[in-house]
Amino acid sequence: MFHELRERKQNVYYPTFSDFNAPDKNVWLKELSSAIDTIPKNHTLTVITHSLGCLLWLHHAAAQNKQIASHVILVAPPSPTKVLSEAKSFFPVPLNGKSLSQAAEDTLFVHSTNDPYCSVEDSINYTKLNIPSISLPNSGHINTQSGFGKWPWILDLCMKKNKESEIFV
Repeated sequence: MFHELRERKQNVYYPTFSDFNAPDKNVWLKELSSAIDTIPKNHTLTVITHSLGCLLWLHHAAAQNKQIASHVILVAPPSPTKVLSEAKSFFPVPLNGKSLSQAAEDTLFVHSTNDPYCSVEDSINYTKLNIPSISLPNSGHINTQSGFGKWPWILDLCMKKNKESEIFV
C-alpha cells in the first residue's frame, strides 16, 4: 500500500522501530513520537497500523490526551488480554475509548473472525470502546501470510479520507 499511496501523490511516512524481534514499548513510544514530530503541524495525519502497532497506538493515544491524527485505522490488533511473551512491555493494554476519541477525529478497528492473535471473544474488548469496528470473515491476521496482498478497499478508504494529507503507515 505504501507504494500505491505514493503513486497517487500522497505523502507517506513509514516509521521503523528498533529491535523488531524484541519490541520494547517505551523505546517504540519514543520512536513513534519522534516520527510524528517530523510531520508539519499544519498537515492532516492519518495513521494506519497493524498488529502490535495497534497496541503501540493505544499506548501513545492514552499518554497524549490530545488530538494527534484526523483518522486512525487499527488493523488486526492482538488480544488485549493474552500477553504476548515477545511483547510483554505492551501489556496491560490501555483500553480507553476517551483517549482514542481525543487522539483522532475518527478511529476504525478492523478485525478478522479467525485471527490467531485475537479471537472473536477477545475482540469484544475493542468493540466495547464504542469505536467503529469491521469484522472480516475468515481473514486470519489480515496479512500476506493469510492471503492479503494488495487491499483495494483500504487504499480507497485512505484516499477518501486523505485528500492533501499525510499518511503514516
